[in-house]
Amino acid sequence: MAARWAPPAGLLLLLLALVLAPARADRPERGGRPLPPPGPEPEASSAVFPLYGDVYPHGLYYVAMSIGNPPRPYFLDVDTGSDLTWLQCDAPCVSCSKVPHPLYRPTKNKLVPCLDQLCASLHGGMNKKHKCESGQQQCDYEIRYADQGSSIGVLVNDSFALRLANASIVRPSLAFGCGYDQQVGSSNEVAPTDGVLGLGSGSISLLSQLKQHGITKNVVGHCLSSKGGGFLFFGDDLVPYSRATWAPMARSAFRNYYSPGSASLYFGSRSLGVRPMEVVFDSGSSFTYFAAQPYQALVTALKGDLSKTLKEVSDPSLPLCWKGKKPFKSVLDVKKEFKSLVLSFSNGKKALMEIPPENYLIVTKYGNACLGILNGSEVGLRDLNILGDITMQDRMVIYDNERGQIGWIRAPCDRIPKFGSSLL
Repeated sequence: MAARWAPPAGLLLLLLALVLAPARADRPERGGRPLPPPGPEPEASSAVFPLYGDVYPHGLYYVAMSIGNPPRPYFLDVDTGSDLTWLQCDAPCVSCSKVPHPLYRPTKNKLVPCLDQLCASLHGGMNKKHKCESGQQQCDYEIRYADQGSSIGVLVNDSFALRLANASIVRPSLAFGCGYDQQVGSSNEVAPTDGVLGLGSGSISLLSQLKQHGITKNVVGHCLSSKGGGFLFFGDDLVPYSRATWAPMARSAFRNYYSPGSASLYFGSRSLGVRPMEVVFDSGSSFTYFAAQPYQALVTALKGDLSKTLKEVSDPSLPLCWKGKKPFKSVLDVKKEFKSLVLSFSNGKKALMEIPPENYLIVTKYGNACLGILNGSEVGLRDLNILGDITMQDRMVIYDNERGQIGWIRAPCDRIPKFGSSLL
């Protein structure tokens, strides 16, 4: 649910906590002049961005964002599993990875003060009492991940250059993290990204801030191509409301993640007989993770259903792999040997998600077919089940915070859409 910088490809760095300087409740100051009545809201537009990367071998999808004045490009790992966008930065840097672009350098006038409402929102994610010792105090934070990685930084404001569907270019000033002390991955290798694009539903996320500015609606979607690349969009102009499968967003017991609630798991048409699984959609995870019980049930079903032409083999890429009579070149060579999985979501109307073999298998450089669903209990996820990039490939996934729903539909994700045209 955050950036993955260290090999092997596809590490999951689950966001554990935000340990922050104290913050106040989310409310405006009392006193002062009364606010004027609100004028008419500007019409919200949309923005679309090309994506880069893949599930294998790179293990992430990322977007280029132009930040600062003058605007400079930065590569950000697209993460719907966390709220805060942040860059590695020279503030000065205590510990940073090597990154694709020169480190972002903030100026003092860009610091977000501790008293700012966005600082209070960021800290409020852990429901901690927050005190600001002075009006000049900066907004500090610390993010910790399940693999013991962490990032310490300070909240800053700077402009993001966005080209909208209505042909205008806007440069709103948005708050994001300036991370100056990272303990993530190897500092000797060049990281694929400069930071993380947090697209969760919290008020500190860029999506919520763009909504506050009246620039886009609080809707985000992505389309990850199995061929590599894809596209990301803010706003609802591209959303196929009448054709997509929709499920109401459920409040996750595991923090404020995007979840359509609990689902029953089927192997082909057969129920695997496991208790309903709480499912989270997370573009910050390369692979899919099942809790121990559904994972073991799935592995047992897969092994019991395979033809004798496939033999289990050791492969450094993933824990469970098979080889054929000759090396596989793509999942298409082996998909006929595997059944589709189905998730049946019980939240509201019964919404089904079919997961064909190409959405849970990869073919490695060694020519083996490997299971891209991992045992989440081995990485500290307990009962949480995460649908990662591998399972979301070749479908548009929409997180509609305006209507409180998550949608999905098969789509040609290697074609970046033009507004006003039909993608599907």
